Amino acid sequence: MPTGKTMEAALDELRQAISSLENAVDMRVERQREQGEIEGEVRRVHADRSRLAQELDQAEFRANRLEEVNREVSRRLVTAMETIRAVLDR
Repeated sequence: MPTGKTMEAALDELRQAISSLENAVDMRVERQREQGEIEGEVRRVHADRSRLAQELDQAEFRANRLEEVNREVSRRLVTAMETIRAVLDR
């Protein structure tokens, strides 16, 4: 019955090979899933970065506008104070 043992050994090797192949396929599927998740996260980070950059630009614009308005108000206050002093000095 050496043929039976040889056949049994061949079947065992085939089972091991199939098991190894299944493990390799499972690992590959898991890596692809993780890669997809990573790519999704990278897309979200880029979208957040773009949104934050836009918000920063808007905030800088508002800050610059407020600074301009502040200078104008200051200029007007100085003019008003000078006018009041001139009236009081008469």
